[in-house]
Amino acid sequence: MVFPRAEETGNMAEMEMQWAVKAMHHAETYMKLLKSVGPTKFRLCPIQDELYDDFRKNFPNLKIDKLDEEDFKSETSKAKWREFINKYEHRVHDFNFGSLLRIDCEDDYTEKNSMFAMRTQFLCIEIARNKEGLNDVIAAAP
Repeated sequence: MVFPRAEETGNMAEMEMQWAVKAMHHAETYMKLLKSVGPTKFRLCPIQDELYDDFRKNFPNLKIDKLDEEDFKSETSKAKWREFINKYEHRVHDFNFGSLLRIDCEDDYTEKNSMFAMRTQFLCIEIARNKEGLNDVIAAAP
């Protein structure tokens, strides 16, 4: 699917709905994988080890169990993330596509526990949560 440039879209309701449907489907699929397979039994992307190492090198103190939206939304944070994400333009599929990211790793996706993030941000946070054992609580939940 070819999307128009951002400046050509304005605030198109149909495009927003397509994004929302795709993002929600992605979130539901991810939670099913976490709960049925477990966080260490699958790979989110082919370069996940490299992505994890680079993420932790560039964001060593970022608290990932309960996210602070300011770590993603402040002007300083946005600039740092933009530089980081752009390195993966040709290596991460849909590297800058909008995704839903859980704020608290111990809870499912809900309106209060979700925030907008770029696909590369989602991958970095969730790969780190998986590797560091923070998503184990989701896998263990009934």
